Amino acid sequence: MIHIAICDDEKHMSDHIRAFVSDFFRRKNSEICIRTFSSGEELLSSDGQIDILFLDIQMKGMDGMETAKKLRADQFRGFLIFITVLKEMVFQSFEVQAYDYLVKPVEKTQFEKTMERLYASMCSVGEYSLLVQRGYEGRIISKDEIVFCEVIDRKIYLNLASGEILDYYERIENLEANLGVNFFRCHRSYLINLKHLKGYKNGTAYMDNGKEVPVSRLRSKEFSGVVLQYMKNM
Repeated sequence: MIHIAICDDEKHMSDHIRAFVSDFFRRKNSEICIRTFSSGEELLSSDGQIDILFLDIQMKGMDGMETAKKLRADQFRGFLIFITVLKEMVFQSFEVQAYDYLVKPVEKTQFEKTMERLYASMCSVGEYSLLVQRGYEGRIISKDEIVFCEVIDRKIYLNLASGEILDYYERIENLEANLGVNFFRCHRSYLINLKHLKGYKNGTAYMDNGKEVPVSRLRSKEFSGVVLQYMKNM
């Protein structure tokens, strides 16, 4: 599911963008969740994931630019699209890594052009990231953040560099295919990220987060070769 937020103090503009968004993702057969906010203060006080944010620059109270700065400072990493009547304001958008801007009154042709580019960017994120689906909730994880993966019963446990452990239902064979060449299946229940490998000795891989991962005897020779090749390619 793609989580979308629209923040504009003019209800008719929020409804306008909402209709465009709903129509666009319906044609892409993508499940979405849309929330609307009438002020920057309301948006900042809310909880929940936001993948795409449509943000009006000129609002009463806290304007969109200040709202965006606070969001980025709070580690917001979603796609940001400004809505504005003043093209001149867009030059400030580089400070907050805005993806694009839409000029009021927003026309469908302009909207579609921006969204097609954004949708292509979202589809290509899989090369560097992993989409973790937990029930109806989806979360995008950078592959570099994954130290190692462990499977217990039918659940995958992602051990992240931040210390967080994220669990979800998936087959380890599918995960192995999605993660790519920097990951090695050193044991039937473990996949490790070679970028986070600190050392290897006597059937144990030592990871840079302090954790130890077993390497099966049957895979130890292949593992040594993979590690040597990885180091040559660095």
